[in-house]
Amino acid sequence: MIHSPVTASRVSRRGLLGGAAAISAALLTGCGPGGDPAASSAGQPRRGGRLRAAFAGGGVNETLDPHQANLFNEASRAKAMFDKLADYGPDVSIQPRLAERWEPNRDLTRWRITLRPATFHDGKPVRAADVLYSYARITDPKRAFRAKASLELLDLPNSRAVDDRTLELALKRPFAEFPNALAAFGAYIVPEGADSFERPVGSGPFTFDSWQPGRSLLLTRYDGYWEGGAHLDELEYLISNEESARVNALLAGQVDYAHDITPTTARTHADGGRMTVIRMPNSTMQSFAMKVDRPPFDNRDLREAMFLLTDRQQLVDTVLAGAGQVGNDLFGKGYQYYADDIAQRTRDLDRARFLIDKADAKGLRITLDTASVASGFVEAASVFAEQAKQAGLVIETAMGNKDTYWRDILDSGVLASYRSGAMPIETHISQRLLTNSTTNATRWARPEFDALYAKAVASADDATRRQAYGDMQRTLHAEGGFLIWGFADFLVATAPGVGGVSANAPANTLDWARFDKVWLG
Repeated sequence: MIHSPVTASRVSRRGLLGGAAAISAALLTGCGPGGDPAASSAGQPRRGGRLRAAFAGGGVNETLDPHQANLFNEASRAKAMFDKLADYGPDVSIQPRLAERWEPNRDLTRWRITLRPATFHDGKPVRAADVLYSYARITDPKRAFRAKASLELLDLPNSRAVDDRTLELALKRPFAEFPNALAAFGAYIVPEGADSFERPVGSGPFTFDSWQPGRSLLLTRYDGYWEGGAHLDELEYLISNEESARVNALLAGQVDYAHDITPTTARTHADGGRMTVIRMPNSTMQSFAMKVDRPPFDNRDLREAMFLLTDRQQLVDTVLAGAGQVGNDLFGKGYQYYADDIAQRTRDLDRARFLIDKADAKGLRITLDTASVASGFVEAASVFAEQAKQAGLVIETAMGNKDTYWRDILDSGVLASYRSGAMPIETHISQRLLTNSTTNATRWARPEFDALYAKAVASADDATRRQAYGDMQRTLHAEGGFLIWGFADFLVATAPGVGGVSANAPANTLDWARFDKVWLG
């Protein structure tokens, strides 16, 4: 562990870190004034200063290994010190980062990637050999890194470095959406041979200075960053597991940025002038997953009735306290390839009751599995049960084990609370909706649907892929197992003098929890 003395300029952490021993189980997913935060009292960008950012943390078990990042603070720290070949833009389309460009061969089985001129913090250039090493480390069968599933289609033995700035990556099968894998969560490039990260060396906008695991991390600006030096001189991550403690520290001037605040907090302080609340739309899908391979939801009429009995606006207003948008039973609202031409589904109790009667399901008792693994799950289950009651169904909630909930709902039960963070629509489909998907919580399995997906990812033509994704979404909207009632905004708060925090960055995208474009006024 790396320790450093607390200087006079550091925060006094006794009050701020009172809850730091608690381990955050937050998963990467997700009101006050919106708009451009750069137009606040921070004024125009200026250089200098230390920004203090408060996040929930993972205690002494935290890691600076970017391939192991999982919690909010670990994800933000990874992007501060490292880079990927590509990352997600605001609409979750793929944006080049360390990769200057990429080009597939005719059959989409080999991709030539040209790296941009970039250096690691020790001054050494980022090379093709570093990329090959990083991907080999991530896909090592003896290790469990989050990006492994996204990179499993790589045929590394047949991949090669053409020269220091050019590599050819071979794939096990044709795949038009391979850039999605380059942007996968945790797919960071590290120096060849790196396997210890107590003093990490990356190619990101900030360099390592000092670390107290479970307490703080201090980083300094890297002036050699390929995209230009950060505005800040220093970036300090402080751990505060309780949202109220993060907010109180911000109000007391102990920190400049508080990550992941509640809609209640945002509403309370929206007009007080003591903080700026920044809303990041479409960050977290909110839904219920119906298993379509077993009674009662193997009945298409009953699934449609579930869609129609749902009062989506009431769920957004009560569960999300208005900090979100209604869903249309499709993932990825506002993302690339989202089928926004499909009409918004609205509540129709008469039609829902008709379909319930047609399915001979009036008075049917259905167990809804839920758990306090995510904010609003239990409340959403309660609100939804009341809505279903009005249509003639009896929804009985069952509280699951927080530690095993996500694993349990994959195979057991018939209806479960569900959510997801941002990812490309292709990734959502491949991970959750194909016959062989490993996290298929709705047990959706349709050969014709699999064939549409195969057609999309095997085509180099964007129009062909767009049409296929649209057809898949029309099928899911009509008869799928995901009842997607809303999309929650992600909320953060800053001191009034902080500028440059993006208000157009769903959780998990490049500009979310990113600090090299932030400044102190």
